[in-house]
Amino acid sequence: MRPLSPLPPALSSRAFTIKEAAQYGVAPKRLRATDLVVPSRGLRIPQKPQTLLDIARPHLELRQGDFLSHISAAEVLGLPLPPWAHFKPDDGGPVTAVAEPVPWGPKSGPHFREPGRFIHLSRSRGGSLPRRRGVAGHRLTLRDGDLADLDGVVLTSVARTWVDLATMLPIADLVVAGDAIVSEHTRTFGPARVAMVSLSELRAFVARANGVHGVRKARLALDDLRVGVDSPPETKLRLMLEDARLPAFMPNCPVMDALGRPVWTDLGCPEYRICLEYEGLHHLSPEQQALDAYRDQRVADAGWRQVKINRIDMRQGQKWVVARVAQALRKQGWAA
Repeated sequence: MRPLSPLPPALSSRAFTIKEAAQYGVAPKRLRATDLVVPSRGLRIPQKPQTLLDIARPHLELRQGDFLSHISAAEVLGLPLPPWAHFKPDDGGPVTAVAEPVPWGPKSGPHFREPGRFIHLSRSRGGSLPRRRGVAGHRLTLRDGDLADLDGVVLTSVARTWVDLATMLPIADLVVAGDAIVSEHTRTFGPARVAMVSLSELRAFVARANGVHGVRKARLALDDLRVGVDSPPETKLRLMLEDARLPAFMPNCPVMDALGRPVWTDLGCPEYRICLEYEGLHHLSPEQQALDAYRDQRVADAGWRQVKINRIDMRQGQKWVVARVAQALRKQGWAA
């Protein structure tokens, strides 16, 4: 068997259109080779790692006026999504985040399909619906500030994407994404965190979005957004406690130690002097454990009680987590 002729370097590691391949002099027969995935007519993808942005780019080149939207725009923008919403191939491989490559491989086959996961493309209302294999098409009413550009790819802006997510996500997941958008803080360590969109700007955008599909749900979720959250588990933990009607916990809560220096905690309830820490995998490193021990001692010396929650606790469910926090609250004088 004769070896395949190499693709031009400009096309060898990224998705491209057939029209673009012709401009580089690639023969039509070469485009039918099994080392190229055919996601839809007019497109080819080399079986090499690709991000969702890589895959979406040639889709948009095929038809002027289309733009990335909904969960596809959210993933490219880096908003946290539930696992089922992430774009993934049909080879049974792991769900991937936007920063990670989608593992295109032989199991994807020459005629790639997405089982329930599509690239979400939209165009302005009044135009025809985007229709092609592997694409979920939408028509949107566009307003000022609804579109943005990311590395040459047109997509819905962060604020508009969040409103559109209200049509697809449960409200708890919508709050998780919203907390990530508005999160900002300045601490005594590390760089300042800058919001993708400030809470006041997001409120103003949603207030102007009359008639946009999903805006009513987005307005409900707005009331549950909090500034200063560092991770989706922190949002989910806070929502569990609020749903159980426990005393209010504020994100990024400072505890003043014996020397008057702040110890930044994930969630804190100043009324009962209790704080919560969500401990992810990075807390298992020896260096982080030493830092955590120092933090724990400073919190204890300040007269605060600390509860540590990890992913195993979260898997046990709301009842387990609420019981742990409620027990600590009672020890601090709370009467249920």
